[in-house]
Amino acid sequence: AEMTHLQAGLSPETIEKARLELNENPDILHQDIQQVRDMIITRPDIGFLRTDDAFILRFLRARKFHQTEAFRLLAQYFQYRQLNLDMFKNFKADDPGIKRALTDGFPGVLENRDHCGRKILLLFAANWDQSRNSFIDILRAILLSLEVLIEDQELQINGFILIIDWSNFSFKQASKLTPSILKLAIEGLQDSFPARFGGVHFVNQPWYIHALYTLIKPFLKDKTRKRIFLHGNNLNSLHQLIHPECLPSEFGGTLPPYDMGTWARTLLGPDYSDENEYTHTSYNAMHVKHASSNLEREASPKPMKRSQSVVEAGTLKHEDPGESENTQPLLALD
Repeated sequence: AEMTHLQAGLSPETIEKARLELNENPDILHQDIQQVRDMIITRPDIGFLRTDDAFILRFLRARKFHQTEAFRLLAQYFQYRQLNLDMFKNFKADDPGIKRALTDGFPGVLENRDHCGRKILLLFAANWDQSRNSFIDILRAILLSLEVLIEDQELQINGFILIIDWSNFSFKQASKLTPSILKLAIEGLQDSFPARFGGVHFVNQPWYIHALYTLIKPFLKDKTRKRIFLHGNNLNSLHQLIHPECLPSEFGGTLPPYDMGTWARTLLGPDYSDENEYTHTSYNAMHVKHASSNLEREASPKPMKRSQSVVEAGTLKHEDPGESENTQPLLALD
């Protein structure tokens, strides 16, 4: 009975799904977790700020209980946070930048899951007001949202779907998407986060987003690449993968149009409406609350060796990487 508390609250169907799809075996859950924990000493360069059973379990689930892979992901998770300290400095829903992004609907999160129990995240690209939200703040808001959602064990097992609607996303907006910030996003989502992404769906993408996608393809793992679907304006192909009953009307679904404030209200609670900066927030992930202070303690004594590739990709520290002289915008505007 000792191991069952780790699967507490999961439906029998989900437990069975975890067994079939993820090789999750309740009888040896503790051994699996311990074997990943035992690998931590091999990476003294990384501060592992959280190592409890429930936390390590989400990494095992994200890598189908392949222990070495799960550990690699766990190490990446903390290394990414260590290399991008400024991104995680005030990593809470009431951080002004994150709050603004959430309020503007980055990301949108649908209340109901799809027919596979996956949570659906929405991004309406055209709503990105570049004078209001830096790409970094949008990325932070997405990572924080995932952090909150991944607490739910059902989602650790079923995973997520991301739908990006590119309608009315201008060439000028696209030109701000430099390779270095896209790489930062891919590293944060594909390589450093313990979630299963069942699909990333592009809808109504213009030619320049298609061009952008071709450029970032080399950074994508084969597995990720197979899960990216470019539907253009063909909603039928989207509906074959995500049933219309699960989708708002913008995507030809039967649900009402998505209300941009839905997820922000969930995260910010009563503080949602007031635009002033305030000091408390209704949601704080446990390890997120302490992460930045611990990280700075852990990280400052040691000189940080930035991996060559990160440096070559252009400075990632800029508020708006588009403005830095050594990061060429992807699409030069003549």
